[in-house]
Amino acid sequence: MTGATEPIRVLLADDEAMIRHGVRLILRHAEGIDVVAEAADGNAAVVEAAAHRPDVALVDIRMPVCDGLAAIAPLLALDPAPRVVMLTTFGDDDNVLRALRAGAAGFLLKDEGPQELISAVRAAAAGDAVLSPGVTGTVISRMLRSDASRGTAGASDDEPIARLTGREREVLAMLGRGLSNQDIAGRLGIGVGTVKTHVGAILDKTDSRSRVQAALLAHRAGLAS
Repeated sequence: MTGATEPIRVLLADDEAMIRHGVRLILRHAEGIDVVAEAADGNAAVVEAAAHRPDVALVDIRMPVCDGLAAIAPLLALDPAPRVVMLTTFGDDDNVLRALRAGAAGFLLKDEGPQELISAVRAAAAGDAVLSPGVTGTVISRMLRSDASRGTAGASDDEPIARLTGREREVLAMLGRGLSNQDIAGRLGIGVGTVKTHVGAILDKTDSRSRVQAALLAHRAGLAS
């Protein structure tokens, strides 16, 4: 159809068939989303992603053979790479921290409602971070404390921040506050495409693998207050 927007292509990776079935049913009824492949472990997820080129990969953290954490790096090494969103359960903070540090676009609790799942897929495809509201504050706080205890926060953040233009610093501050590309565009009076360009430059200049990592940098640098 002329002028039609391409659907968001999704890969589901979870060792529980019932979970995959439930997620697939939810996404099947969402406009503009197409589940193109499924996998029961991380190795299979990488193979399916290479074959089907999904925009978003929903990947369970805990799977046999190869878990979701081990699958992040090979998924992100694909060209084009999918946006990787981890599926997890409440209380799995340590693995969530590891996933975010590895470059995952975010995480979603398995017991989130259908609309939250659909919104998460759309947000990930749009380049936004996906963070379940119920545990985001806890995870961000733990990451900041972990960085402080390892001595990776503080003066070392000055150098990447110094590489940014004034507008990029504004965008970074808003990333730290959890704003979406659409929200940032509205506040700055610029187009969403321009925001995406700024976010890409920020990730490149600060060596951040995801906007979640960039948001943490904003917090450590005091830009997100």
